[in-house]
Amino acid sequence: MAQRFADLSPPAPAPDPDADWSLPGWLYTDAEYFAVECDRVIRPSWQIVCHESDLPNPGDWRTIEYLGESLVVLRGDDGALRAFHNVCRHRAMRLVEGNAGCARKLVCPYHAWTYGLDGRLSGVPMKRDYPALRLEDNGLAPVEIDRWRGFVFVRLEDGGPSVADMMAPYDHEIAPYRFEDMRRLSDVRLRERAVNWKNVGDNYSDNLHIPVAHEGLTRLFGKSYAIEAEPFVDKMSGQLVDRPSADPWERFYQTHLPRVDHLPEANQRLWLYYKLWPNMAFDIYADQIDFMQWLPLTPTTSVLREMTFALPDDRRVMKLVRYANWRINRTVNAEDTWLIERVQQGMASRSYAVGPIGASEVCLRSFARKIRERIPEARLHHAPAAGWSRYPHRSA
Repeated sequence: MAQRFADLSPPAPAPDPDADWSLPGWLYTDAEYFAVECDRVIRPSWQIVCHESDLPNPGDWRTIEYLGESLVVLRGDDGALRAFHNVCRHRAMRLVEGNAGCARKLVCPYHAWTYGLDGRLSGVPMKRDYPALRLEDNGLAPVEIDRWRGFVFVRLEDGGPSVADMMAPYDHEIAPYRFEDMRRLSDVRLRERAVNWKNVGDNYSDNLHIPVAHEGLTRLFGKSYAIEAEPFVDKMSGQLVDRPSADPWERFYQTHLPRVDHLPEANQRLWLYYKLWPNMAFDIYADQIDFMQWLPLTPTTSVLREMTFALPDDRRVMKLVRYANWRINRTVNAEDTWLIERVQQGMASRSYAVGPIGASEVCLRSFARKIRERIPEARLHHAPAAGWSRYPHRSA
């Protein structure tokens, strides 16, 4: 008898009773909720660190800092990539400073404890002075690491699928862009914003504000802007229209964007946006890709961590088009910053509890559902009494 593969499919998720409502405003300002969200959402989630090409040689390292942790990714002598907490096992001193560097060994600047590129503790001054010390038990604390299409990710705790599994629904769309062959155009940029981290992501996946708040994108895309949501990734897209824009940088981009031979015809003038759960995004253009993640700092502040990558291309017109791209998106970013800062202020108003979500706002619905699944108290329209997190789920 032929096997019925359909029977092996996972069951459809139960209907979300709150599907037609946004996340409540108190989730964007409350300190107790913020601590729970960092533990249940951010710590178990992947965070991008760099591209593999940023670590070409043994000893090369890159760091990322979030949730009070400093993590370092190292290229070992054996060519493998490993990730560790940037914390000496002796007195918790940070071993390296800055975003990047290269070292044959990691030597603590406090007491000179020394670690190999594989994280093993290899040297301790006055070793006999530590009766309880066993070198083999005091290597650097490892961090889970993942690689996807040339990019390197870490996460503080085990939290579900790999990056490849998350991106699987769109992997065939991304493959032609040759992420693995890309190189960094600019180093990490950090920009603090007076907003809860979720407000950045909500805005990124919000389709309804495009024709209202982004005149430039509307000129470029016309009515082609579209969104859709998969379990762990949102997709947004727009095709450049042929009608010349009145804005000089937009018109330059439209007119001079060169052909990229390895891309399908349909992608030559396509702008793609993918948001990975819960706080990362790739902006993909024919000329380059921009990466952004929004890392929480406090309940009402976050930091945007950004990098730009592209395939090597020495054509002068490509360099000019990339500059035009930057000028266009600098305006878009300024518009979005103005919007989300005012939304954040509104979230603090006692007049606001929840707002309705339209049927077309599929990305906001998907994000809110995942938050509620991980933190049932997020269903409450108003903040529960202080101390609720000590008694999980009783308030929901």
